[in-house]
Amino acid sequence: MKQSIFTIKENVALTSSVYKMTLVGDVSEITKPGQFVNIKLDGLFLRRPISVNDVVNNELTIIYKVVGKGTEFMSTMTGGELDILTGLGNGYDVSLSGNNPLLIGGGVGVPPLYMLAKQLIAQGKKVSVILGFNTKDEIFYEDEFKKLGANVYVTTVDGSYGTKGFVTDVMKNLETYSYFYTCGPEPMLKAIYNTSVTEGQFSFEERMGCGFGACMGCSCKTIYGNKRICKDGPVLKKEEILWQK
Repeated sequence: MKQSIFTIKENVALTSSVYKMTLVGDVSEITKPGQFVNIKLDGLFLRRPISVNDVVNNELTIIYKVVGKGTEFMSTMTGGELDILTGLGNGYDVSLSGNNPLLIGGGVGVPPLYMLAKQLIAQGKKVSVILGFNTKDEIFYEDEFKKLGANVYVTTVDGSYGTKGFVTDVMKNLETYSYFYTCGPEPMLKAIYNTSVTEGQFSFEERMGCGFGACMGCSCKTIYGNKRICKDGPVLKKEEILWQK
């Protein structure tokens, strides 16, 4: 973990509520896709944890949804600096992917899969991606994944674009995939767990207090006991997860 000051280079809307922010600073502690950063905002006590979307040279890209005071304040920023903790979370293990990995993202669970897809495709893997949204107006990053060379499927709950339904509806009709990686809301993750036919890795979206394992506020039950999503996660393997009833 490293505390650094980043300069805001760009902050643009992707949809009516989702924004993409590009920051310039020390990204040396960001070593795996699936890690996150924790952002300090003036006037707010708790930092805001945001997944890493991508890292290129000294530029960090994050994608966030406006859901409260912190992210609403972030959406208004057109410049300046941010105090950021980097290198948080364990990230995805790309060594387990096999040759035909499947990436599944729901809503703001989509962003961390982009850096993952880049790495897997660079290794020569044949990557498929399923992106799940409620409606057409919420869709983002479909074209970005296609430009990487991924085979992309989009689902919308209301059927306004792509396949009508949920990400699992596409999963059931796919030919064999060697492994899967996913990030999104817990109901989606649980449905993927019950639908999947291979091993995989789940990135959990939990509310966090400290963001680095001190407060135990984001614990999750596993076969190995309680794990802290911020410190021991956010990525957990399929075989270790114990779902709450």
